[in-house]
Amino acid sequence: MPIPLAYFGVVLIWSTTPLAIAWSGEAAGFIFGVSSRMLLGLILIFIFAAMMRRKLVWHYKARLAYLYGGLGIYASMLAVYWAAQQIPSGWVSVLFGLTPIFSAIMASFWLQGEFLTRHRLAGILLGFIGLMVVFSSSLDLNEKALFGVLAVILSGVIHSASAIWVKRVNANIPAISMTAGSLLLATPLFVLTWLLTQPGFSETQLLLSHASNYTLIAIAYLALFGSVFGFSLYFFVLQHVEATRVALIALITPITSLFLGYYFNDEHITFSIILGAGLIISGLAWFELGDKPLPKWIPFRPN
Repeated sequence: MPIPLAYFGVVLIWSTTPLAIAWSGEAAGFIFGVSSRMLLGLILIFIFAAMMRRKLVWHYKARLAYLYGGLGIYASMLAVYWAAQQIPSGWVSVLFGLTPIFSAIMASFWLQGEFLTRHRLAGILLGFIGLMVVFSSSLDLNEKALFGVLAVILSGVIHSASAIWVKRVNANIPAISMTAGSLLLATPLFVLTWLLTQPGFSETQLLLSHASNYTLIAIAYLALFGSVFGFSLYFFVLQHVEATRVALIALITPITSLFLGYYFNDEHITFSIILGAGLIISGLAWFELGDKPLPKWIPFRPN
């Protein structure tokens, strides 16, 4: 696959995921939305693994990595799916963009050789100022919006902690095996949560029969592209593109997600949200790129 096409694919998938998450929970609830996505994604990832003749690795470190990865997927996805029912989908992408900052803070404590430079500290400060602006905007809406913002932040923290502990294990296993093993642990937890909290099969079937086509398409899209192709394309890009250019993906997707939510889901964009998003993205840019030499084609140079 051409590298520019793979890069564009990652940007497109990451930009559309928040909106698809919001749509997938409209029919039978957000728990059904995430559970069905993970179940379908698990089936698809094993089909692709079989086609690629990749077997799941089962040594001790691999099992430990699956445990940390699976628990991280379960807890973080539950939080972000619930949040997507409370706040605009564009907000989800903007707030989840803080995840690299959370990861770096945790890595400075838990990973040897990781530390925070002055550029990264400045980026963290700018990002959190933007977060406070988003908080103030959520207070202008309602109490649910405030809790939605908090839920996305919690999801990002859990996701970051999961990634750090997977890295600490250092299992050295293929990405497709890591994805399949994590989903193998997380999916039964999602299904069990749905069985314990949601209505029976007949009621769910009735709800789905009246669901909009885009809701069912969103679930299938998230399973195939969000859970399978998204990971595969991202790791492909990571292997062939400089880290500075990969980091730009996290700066592009919040902007595109905001406008996708505005055009396709009638999500209102206020000046406060634009300001808060701008501060968060600027902080993330300074955090990721501030102390690195940048390609000539980048129009801004924080260093």
